[in-house]
Amino acid sequence: MQVPAPFEYERATTVDQAIGLLERLGSGARLIAGGHSLLPMMKLRLANFDYLIDINDLHAELGYIRPGPDELRIGALTRHRELLESAELAAAFPIFADAERVIADPVVRNRGTLGGSLCQADPSEDLSAVCTTLDASCVIRGPGGAERVVSMEEFHVGPYETAVGGAEILVEIRLPVRPGGGSAYEKVERRAGDWAVVSAGAAVWLDGGVVVDARAGLAAVGPNTTGIPGISALLRGRQPSEDLLEQAGAIAARSCDPVTDQRGSADYKRHLAAELTRRALRRAVERARS
Repeated sequence: MQVPAPFEYERATTVDQAIGLLERLGSGARLIAGGHSLLPMMKLRLANFDYLIDINDLHAELGYIRPGPDELRIGALTRHRELLESAELAAAFPIFADAERVIADPVVRNRGTLGGSLCQADPSEDLSAVCTTLDASCVIRGPGGAERVVSMEEFHVGPYETAVGGAEILVEIRLPVRPGGGSAYEKVERRAGDWAVVSAGAAVWLDGGVVVDARAGLAAVGPNTTGIPGISALLRGRQPSEDLLEQAGAIAARSCDPVTDQRGSADYKRHLAAELTRRALRRAVERARS
């Protein structure tokens, strides 16, 4: 039977207390909320920690979705289920509902959190691709209440590495709200709720039928969730067309760096990157028009 190495358990009731525990206990401590990624790694002894700090009591402080005129703010402890069921979030960014429907299963969605997903920094993680697509910013809090804001590109330093320091916590994700927007998410997986073979997110903003801005993001095709600036440059100032989406898909295929593994060959994944990017952009445009 797989069991983790021995560890001590702490429970934090405020953000400041959790940060204080991280500061005092050092690198041998790790935060846990849902734990659906952390605990399997500990059972396999791929990760070992002296302390686990339970932050589920912080949900009252960090579990929220707050729409605003210029940005929508989401607390890092907001559960997957809450993201899926939020009508306000679906109205502003339907890409979230698309992604949440294909994340794991109801048990995981009831406990797992947005912050946990982003901090895991798995290259195949769905919500990292969503937040990259939406140009999200991440708010990180450290000792003394000091906060800093970083982009998604800055947040993910490498596979399973983030910009969050040893005595810091991701507390909030901020999404810019702009008029005329539409977004969508497409994913191919081996079975329902599995990690992506490839997934693609797209967001488009239209004015008078012309693309004001566009963003696309891929997951599971490189060491990090990948944004694709070339697609943004291609679409800006032009009217969406099937030919333009074909070109965008080709850029996506050239921009990714997949590897051959048990989920498929590198060539197959490049094909999926192109096709899923086209589908996501097509649906995002339809939603922006409506």
